[in-house]
Amino acid sequence: MNKQETYQYLTDHGISFEVTEHAAVFNMEELDAVALPYPDRDAKNLFVRDDKKRCYYLITVKGDKRVDLKAFQKANGTRKLSFASPDDLMTKLHLIPGAVTPLGLLNDGSRQVELCLDAELMGGLVGVHPNDNTATVWLSAEDLVRLIKDHGNPVRLVTLGD
Repeated sequence: MNKQETYQYLTDHGISFEVTEHAAVFNMEELDAVALPYPDRDAKNLFVRDDKKRCYYLITVKGDKRVDLKAFQKANGTRKLSFASPDDLMTKLHLIPGAVTPLGLLNDGSRQVELCLDAELMGGLVGVHPNDNTATVWLSAEDLVRLIKDHGNPVRLVTLGD
């Protein structure tokens, strides 16, 4: 699903959203240079897998948080975690590095990737890429969770440290 298809999907599913178009960004440091309307609500996304390559997780947190994978593993009862490869990212979510987003789970035909959403994002807007790193889509975290659950992917709210 490309950017325009993502916008249409959101519209078709009754999701209210705003869009901020910007130059392509590939990491949070580059995004810092972009003037965002809700900079404290922008999300950082980590696509990880377990050591057997059986379980894949998309960890979505507030942009200024650091994620300790060992602590995440312990708190969530997973096997040892590491970053998934660009090939895994393309195969599972049809995304390239720098464009990782929870909306990529809409490309997950097998519905095997679990969204692990930072509970701190709930109750407000969250900014995520629309399957393309040249824009940020702002929608309610609750709508995002509902959209991903309705698609059939598992969603887990997680509590993460700073």
